Amino acid sequence: MDLKKTNAPVNTITYDRNKIDAPTQNIYESISIIARRADQINTEIKKELIDKLEEFATYNDSLEEIFENKEQIEVSKFYEKLPKPHSLAVQEWLADKVYYRNTEEDSKA
Repeated sequence: MDLKKTNAPVNTITYDRNKIDAPTQNIYESISIIARRADQINTEIKKELIDKLEEFATYNDSLEEIFENKEQIEVSKFYEKLPKPHSLAVQEWLADKVYYRNTEEDSKA
C-alpha cells in the first residue's frame, strides 16, 4: 500500500449510506468489513513506522540521556499527517478494492 498516493480525506466527511451498503445490501455488514480492513491497515502502518524508527534508533545504557534524532521526528511527522486507517478503509471500500466473502453462505453450499 502506497500511503503517499492515497486520496483519502484527512478530515471527517459524510458518505452516502446507499454507496456504503451497496455491495452487501446490509449497512452493518459493510461497516464490519470496513472496520476489519481498517484494523489491517492500522497494523501495516504501525509495523512500517516501527521499522523506519528502528533504523534511526540509538541504544545506550544511560537512561539520563535522551537523544532527539531529527530523522525520527520527520518520519513521525509524516505518519501523523496521514489519513486515519478508517478513512483509508472507506476509500478502498468505495473504490471496490476490498475482497470479502460471507463464510455462512460458503458453508451452506
